[in-house]
Amino acid sequence: MKGLKFLAAAAVMTTTAFAQKGVEDGSQYGHGEDSVRCIMSVVRYGDAVKTKNFNEALEPWLTVFNECPKAKKTNLYSDGVKILKALYPKADAAKKNEYYDLLMKVYDQRMQYYGDNKNYPTSYLKGMKALDMLTYKKGAEVSAAAMELLGESLKGKPHTIQPAFAQKYLLCSVDLFNAGQQSSEQVVNAYVEATRALGTITITDKNKENVESAIAGVEELFAQSGAADCAKIAEIFAPALNENKENTEWLQRVNKLLAKGDCTENDLFYTTSECLHKIAPQARGVARMYLKQNDIAKAIQYYEEAVNLEETDMADKAKYCYELAQALFSAEKYADAKTRCLEAAKYREGWGDPYLLLGKIYAAGARNIGTKDYERKAGFWAAVDKFNKAKSVDQSEKVQKEASDLVRQYSQYFPDKETLFFEGIQDGTSYHVGGFINENTTVRAKK
Repeated sequence: MKGLKFLAAAAVMTTTAFAQKGVEDGSQYGHGEDSVRCIMSVVRYGDAVKTKNFNEALEPWLTVFNECPKAKKTNLYSDGVKILKALYPKADAAKKNEYYDLLMKVYDQRMQYYGDNKNYPTSYLKGMKALDMLTYKKGAEVSAAAMELLGESLKGKPHTIQPAFAQKYLLCSVDLFNAGQQSSEQVVNAYVEATRALGTITITDKNKENVESAIAGVEELFAQSGAADCAKIAEIFAPALNENKENTEWLQRVNKLLAKGDCTENDLFYTTSECLHKIAPQARGVARMYLKQNDIAKAIQYYEEAVNLEETDMADKAKYCYELAQALFSAEKYADAKTRCLEAAKYREGWGDPYLLLGKIYAAGARNIGTKDYERKAGFWAAVDKFNKAKSVDQSEKVQKEASDLVRQYSQYFPDKETLFFEGIQDGTSYHVGGFINENTTVRAKK
């Protein structure tokens, strides 16, 4: 800035009658009096921005923006975005529209003069423009225009793609679907494109959190969009299966799409899982296929493989442990099922389903523990403990309701007061349940 002030002073002393704006002759500052005005305006708005006096910065910034668009290279445009976004919230409706239109022009003009910038090329600027469009305007027309810009931004080089571009791209598609202006197939294709683009971004310590958040957001948005029905997904992708049976990227994309859409009973899910398993282990899909065929032993085998193979995504590992526990429960392998339930709860905190299942396992296996009637019923105390544990760790409406129902159901099987009195056991005391349960619980009489 000091250099610009010196340049401005020199320009004032040497100015001639000749004047021409930078926007007219393509120069950085223009010539003559126009050059002086440009340089002085750069100094004025720069000082104002530095002190966050954005009202004072606007007029000289506009002079530079309109008369010498190459004066500060890309900084002119980033400064303009900063100024307009600072002024927008306190403006009246008319001014807000004016600032919005000017903000859009900032992006357009930056693309015109600096769209070939290596780090911030046109594809990147289109994405940023779309994000601001969606921030300040609403409606299907805006979503359509923003989606078009974001689609072009996702085709840029990986280092220019921001995670938010992909997430907002899918959001626009879902909004247009809800407005009746896009088909479910277009939403599916938007999901595929958003997922593809996110997969091209190189993960670093700096962007890891944002990328992972965007991936999770895209998957959740798609799953809740209402466009991801299983029949439609299969209809779109099944015709291309034969030519992609050895295409790992395509198979993984479709398989994951079906899994996120809760389409794991779909034949295409099983087929893609088998194909993937031949290329690289994809055990969970194969396990579910064997479950569908009621081959529990094979399902357990592949679930165990799925658990062992998953080393990075603990949420998936928890899910595999839980589904393995369900299969073991079906095979009446209660001790092994208990182990997997506890593992599922460990890998995913705050999840009540493993405890609900564990309570059911305890209730089912209780009859095999002890010889007396009260000893066999003691397992129901431990089962109810797990249902209550589910309620304490998971506040979701589903878990709260199911746990409460199960507590009421299995409390009916507690020993009655007479039995406890006859056996010399006092209500409210501690009791150790043996067998595979092997836990301390509290004596409770049936009410």
